[in-house]
Amino acid sequence: MDQQQRLLSLDIFRGLTIAGMILVNNPGSWSDVYAPLLHADWHGVTPTDWIFPFFLFIVGVAIAYALGKRKAQGVDKKAMQRKIIKRTLIIFGIGLFLNGFPYFNFSTIRIPGVLQRIALVYGVSATLFLYVNPRQLFWVGVGCLLGYWALMTLVPVPGGIAPNLEPSTNIGAWLDRVLMDGHLWSQSKTWDPEGFLSTLPAVATGISGILTGLWLRSEAGAYEKVAGLLAVGTILVALGCIWDLAFPINKKIWTSSYVLYTSGVALLFLGVVYWLVDLRGSTWWTKPFVIYGTNALFVFVMSGLVAKLMYTIKWTNALGESISVKTWVWTSIFEPAFASTKMASLAFALTNVLFFLALSWVLYNRKIFIKV
Repeated sequence: MDQQQRLLSLDIFRGLTIAGMILVNNPGSWSDVYAPLLHADWHGVTPTDWIFPFFLFIVGVAIAYALGKRKAQGVDKKAMQRKIIKRTLIIFGIGLFLNGFPYFNFSTIRIPGVLQRIALVYGVSATLFLYVNPRQLFWVGVGCLLGYWALMTLVPVPGGIAPNLEPSTNIGAWLDRVLMDGHLWSQSKTWDPEGFLSTLPAVATGISGILTGLWLRSEAGAYEKVAGLLAVGTILVALGCIWDLAFPINKKIWTSSYVLYTSGVALLFLGVVYWLVDLRGSTWWTKPFVIYGTNALFVFVMSGLVAKLMYTIKWTNALGESISVKTWVWTSIFEPAFASTKMASLAFALTNVLFFLALSWVLYNRKIFIKV
């Protein structure tokens, strides 16, 4: 997005989301994490489960701004489509690189992933934005949610298994094994939280962001926009909670109720930030998040690479034990410094957030904005 045309509250919201991603992905010890900083085990939701859909929602808002401006200028749709495809492939490729780094064992490399889902949601949502009007886009989103609900709850799983929402036996897990057996999430091997079928409702998350971006770009007054964000956000949260009774809110299979609920929460967050920043002019607290938000993808990729390097760079200590950088930093610096291991683990995660903020600050001060 052109730096002069950026929506400040969107950058702040993006920055908050990226900081949240780094915080929850980098504890000192996974066995010592405060409950709100962990994903729900299966059905249910925690604040950590908001973060990924927030980012997809933001991708949608950014599509409405960046591509909306080009559409209004009459830029050739085929040229825009080529850029969309190129960007989709690059982001997907970076995700595969992160999954393979540093050993690149292609016989077992995980094919799905966070960046891969971002790429697919961006590619599909941006293409839809080019060729359909907002009303049609809304109904495509509704169709994604209803279609996914029907597939997951009404269609029997091949092999004589009744429709179900269990981790390894639902139809999405079956399809992932058919398409990508041996290349799924290493912690499960039989299903993947960013699997193929659950990308369908994730597209609806992106669409909710596009529709929000179109509302923010509309001729409505500023206070009307805020009221609309907060009202629709409240309605979506309520609808998600109601649908949860029949189709449980679940991040790992990205249920339709989860889409409604998290899109609603995203609207509420963005509405509050928009009200504070764009209406009241309260910007004294925003600089770190603006800085994070302007190089969000780069920071996320770098945090993943650094985390992997801290696990893979090892040496043998005086006792003949193999020790990694992560283990040494945790046991030598953070764990002894705090009476509570959970507090030490949180401090380690916050240090990661501050480290990547410092890196982002250097890029921001030098006006370096890394885009794909």
